[in-house]
Amino acid sequence: MAPHHGNEEEHEVRGEPQKPVIRDNRKVDPVTGGVRHPQDQPETAPEGTAEAGPAGPADATNADLPEHEEIRPVDDAHDSEDVLAQAERILTEAEGVQNEAAELRADLQRLQAEYVNYRRRVDRDRAVAGEVAVMGVLSSILPVLDDIDAARAHGDLTEGPFASIAAKLEGILTSHGLERIDATGVEFDPNIHEALIQQPGEGIEVDTVQQVLRAGYRTPSRVLRAAQVIVAVP
Repeated sequence: MAPHHGNEEEHEVRGEPQKPVIRDNRKVDPVTGGVRHPQDQPETAPEGTAEAGPAGPADATNADLPEHEEIRPVDDAHDSEDVLAQAERILTEAEGVQNEAAELRADLQRLQAEYVNYRRRVDRDRAVAGEVAVMGVLSSILPVLDDIDAARAHGDLTEGPFASIAAKLEGILTSHGLERIDATGVEFDPNIHEALIQQPGEGIEVDTVQQVLRAGYRTPSRVLRAAQVIVAVP
């Protein structure tokens, strides 16, 4: 059996293990509010533990305690630096979030502008495509209208079912914007007239349409076919 040391015998006599001593290192007295000096800071023992004398075994045991067992005062300057560093980090992160939000907002505005331009372009192309389709249909019917004009000039469409059909067809084409170019006595316009014959005229000051040989047709947006005319010149 191992020999017993003197300290173990003392512990057995006391009946309880040695407890650490807590040193109050606060710089400000919590009772009086005054500033403490190092020599005025008392040592307090846990409740239920008697304070040992200057030469008692408890002092020797407390002297061997590790430093981390002591309650150290709070370093206000160090804590302030930590708080400032954390605040700067939060501000930096917030600035980064704001920059990212601004970039996303700019991207969204650019995409919205591109979408608006795309919609306008699509609508314009659709309108142009519809107009081209109508122009194609009207242009294909112009020979039929020429035959109707010739039949009417020979008196074949004065009455009867064919006259009614021709009138209905011309009415439908007019509702789609088709307009005849067949006026005489008007000033010659090279944009809508095609001069086949020129001859001197009396009492005129400008080139004037004297006779229409074949009617022309146009829509509000373009000329489908220029009218072939005889022009009287001064």
